Amino acid sequence: MNLAEEIRQSVFKISGDNDFNDLALKIFRFQYETNPVFRELSQLLRADPEKINNYLRVPFLPISLFRDHKIISGDESGFEKVFTSSGTTGSVPSRHFIRDLKLYEESFTRSFQFFYSDPEKYRFLALLPGYMERQGSSLVYMLDHLIRKTERNGSGYFLHNMDTLEKHLQENQPASVQTILFGASYALIDFAERFPMNISGVTVMETGGMKGRRKEMIREELHEILCHNLNVERVHSEYGMTELLSQAYSSGHGIFRAPPWMKILIRDVNDPLQFLPYGQTGGINIIDLANLYSCSFIATRDLGKLHDDGSFEVLGRFDDSDVRGCNLMVV
Repeated sequence: MNLAEEIRQSVFKISGDNDFNDLALKIFRFQYETNPVFRELSQLLRADPEKINNYLRVPFLPISLFRDHKIISGDESGFEKVFTSSGTTGSVPSRHFIRDLKLYEESFTRSFQFFYSDPEKYRFLALLPGYMERQGSSLVYMLDHLIRKTERNGSGYFLHNMDTLEKHLQENQPASVQTILFGASYALIDFAERFPMNISGVTVMETGGMKGRRKEMIREELHEILCHNLNVERVHSEYGMTELLSQAYSSGHGIFRAPPWMKILIRDVNDPLQFLPYGQTGGINIIDLANLYSCSFIATRDLGKLHDDGSFEVLGRFDDSDVRGCNLMVV
């Protein structure tokens, strides 16, 4: 068994911070040796894998490098898929080269199981027009996989067919299986304004961002409209991005939690090599141990804060960032 396969089999067996640290360091060494872009960054920062014994000292790759470079760990051939970010009109999208789609499928399935339950127990109703109208969306790939597994429960896409979605929801109240209405924020707002209704038994989950379709609004305002018009107690959220293979989830009020193989750190915006204490706002750094064949250590362009119980909030974006990705509403 080679090192990469050994690591892959350990990712979803993390059972504490010591396990996480050990595996993060193994991945750091693997990616340092096999990822030229990450190795160059590490060398510039004088981060020697032989001298680093804690994941807090591992360099974090600026997420913008996914636009201009192939961020690849291991063999540069044999990719099964390339995911691309939505970006804005005229912008250069990020590219994530996926060597092992089964690893991605296992990651998003286990993430969902960790916070909810077996996906096959659910009905997924997807309202993602912007994502469906382009190629290379990792979010659509995830929903495709979940919907195919649960089609017998009535799962499906609705694209622009809000009339059909409204009829489907009305005819299935109360639903025989747990239902998740999974949608882009702007599409959910459009639906809630056109068809105010009582779907109190449905989990409404937004992926954030208006994608230029509507005026940006803070999360509290978005959730208030959805709760009022759809008569739900709270709105759930998914936090993921093209450059990752794992997702965090919020069961309400914008408080996210990550699965055991994913960790959130908050960096000082004025000194990006320093991390901030709990409760302070800064740039979000993510360690995604499932991102084995790419880069597991990413400095995002999101702003957030970390709480002492490990939960975190996403509070907006750096001013010079594109409005893209999931849960990137500006405050």
